[in-house]
Amino acid sequence: MAQVLEFKLPDLGEGLTEAEIVRWLVDVGDVVAVDQPVVEVETAKAMVEVPCPYGGVVTARFGEEGTELPVGAPLLTVAVGATSAPASAPSSGGAGSAGAAGSSGYSGSSGEGSGNVLVGYGTAAPAARRRRVRREPVTAVAAPSAPAPAPVAVPVAAPVTAPVTPVRSDGPVPVISPLVRKLAREKGIDLRQLRGSGPDGLILRADVDRAVAAATSAPAPTTAPGPATAPATAAIPASVGERVPLRGVRGAVADKLSRSRHEIPDATCWVDADATELMAARAAMNAAGGPKISLLALLARICTAALARHPELNSRVDTAAREIVRLPEVHLGFAAQTDRGLVVPVVRDAHSRTAESLSAEFARLTEAARAGTLTPAELTGGTFTLNNYGVFGVDGSTPIINHPEAAMLGVGRIVPKPWVHEGELAVRQVVQLSLTFDHRVCDGGTAGGFLRYVADCVEHPAVLLRTL
Repeated sequence: MAQVLEFKLPDLGEGLTEAEIVRWLVDVGDVVAVDQPVVEVETAKAMVEVPCPYGGVVTARFGEEGTELPVGAPLLTVAVGATSAPASAPSSGGAGSAGAAGSSGYSGSSGEGSGNVLVGYGTAAPAARRRRVRREPVTAVAAPSAPAPAPVAVPVAAPVTAPVTPVRSDGPVPVISPLVRKLAREKGIDLRQLRGSGPDGLILRADVDRAVAAATSAPAPTTAPGPATAPATAAIPASVGERVPLRGVRGAVADKLSRSRHEIPDATCWVDADATELMAARAAMNAAGGPKISLLALLARICTAALARHPELNSRVDTAAREIVRLPEVHLGFAAQTDRGLVVPVVRDAHSRTAESLSAEFARLTEAARAGTLTPAELTGGTFTLNNYGVFGVDGSTPIINHPEAAMLGVGRIVPKPWVHEGELAVRQVVQLSLTFDHRVCDGGTAGGFLRYVADCVEHPAVLLRTL
């Protein structure tokens, strides 16, 4: 006799208390194996595939795609232990193979689950288990004569008996980025009907944008809106404007910046620096062969050297104990703009890395940020942040400290400007450096000393040799 078990949204770690359902990976009636990913959720930190610790038949799903659920809320229910059901399934066509796969996927679990702790990314499943397996509706599992468990089977399964995601198919769709899937779902684009322009037919965001543009340029249907669309239209009058929920990454950014402004008495100082020699040094390093060194890596190397001389800025304030906690390691955060918004990946132990190692780690984390695959651990734990907003074509800015850190260095664009060099007017590569610091951890003299040292290293990279 099948036993119906409820799987709840697990603790995803890093203090996260809620997650938004992005995409269901299984339907009601599907057979799932132990530790098979069943739903993709988006937290304030990253996209996460959540594996189910039970093997059996999905009897109910709780929450539509786009719904935000708190940790501990029910995700789905699974009928476990109905080992006789696959044998009675039809053996013709693909149904027989699906039944066989289902039998091997959950037989022997006895409702005990995997026993793995679902924290962070939870348990890992082999790639072969991620293939969806279809079977007959769950009523075939509940058929054995047992009147008692019948009311427990699917208390609220009615709203989700039909497939929720119109763009998913049993065959593979050439899409890697979850952001592309989410955009297609929001715009009502069927990914199965698109031909990707990427390598090997990979569907890119540009392909979805073109499909959206083509759909909007087509004549609109003349059918009257149904009753389901009327309340949504009335809920947002045109005079009010568009309402964008503050959740996910945008909500996390809003909370952190508001807390920073509320709690930290910050101050900002800035200086212009001649970066001509720094740019020449980078060009010489890259011309020597080997892995390329990024400008961000050189700036990071300068920051870690400056923090070694001014450790007050690599700290945080314990308000409860009224103490300043100076941190021995430098875990360097850097701002990265993505389709999901601004995120701050963290390079661990940046103070012990070479410029080559820093370049490789910056590249890896940036690519993961754009793909939406950063883990919560890669987005937390920073002790100092480097923000290169010069990539947006601006000269200066006033950084907001990434709470609970004590400082952030902002770097503007490097552009040719008139500059007095060795007593003569010349055209030099000039950059503006801005430092926002927590005035509780130090005074202006320390902050100015830090910023001046950074500027000296930018103007004369040989200064760094003193700290090596």
